[in-house]
Amino acid sequence: MTRTRIHLVRHGQVEGFDQKRYNGQGDVQLTAEGWQQYRRLRERLAGANLEAVYSSDLSRCAQGAQLLAENHGLSPLLRSDLREIHIGEWEGRTWQQLKAEVPEQWQGRLDDIVNYRVPGGENLLEVADRVLPALQEIVARHRGGEVLIVAHGGVNRILLLSAIGAPLERLFHVEQSFGCLNQIDYYADGISVVSLLNG
Repeated sequence: MTRTRIHLVRHGQVEGFDQKRYNGQGDVQLTAEGWQQYRRLRERLAGANLEAVYSSDLSRCAQGAQLLAENHGLSPLLRSDLREIHIGEWEGRTWQQLKAEVPEQWQGRLDDIVNYRVPGGENLLEVADRVLPALQEIVARHRGGEVLIVAHGGVNRILLLSAIGAPLERLFHVEQSFGCLNQIDYYADGISVVSLLNG
């Protein structure tokens, strides 16, 4: 049976990681450890028979994707539809700030993680509506091959939940550490299997 393997990476550690915050589509920089995580991923993926590398166009993904792609004689294909959730007025702000300054908004999102939209941003349904078609297009284009995607914690969780048929409400039931590797196998009969999670 034809198998298409997606190697799905979360970007490396970023500046400000020690305070929980919403970076969203802000362009934050990788730390030294973030770069080291990408170098470790380069070694782990050395034996993969990659035919393409796709990445969010935000620098924390795109820079690492360049490093990983070069090892396979490839150039990353940057896509804005693989960006992290646009978190609107919350971008760049810490959880602690938000709890103190906009407690009603904070609670509103906790109460309905899927449908709540931060002012000026997206909700999870809207993110899923852009990232899932992007994934389907990539899988269809590389049927039977292996592809690397470098994206974000929220985006990866949506792709993984979709692969196992779980609802978006379970978003935070899936861990995605900085610099982690996941594998999703897609088969011609429509079956998808997560063969590695947060590795």
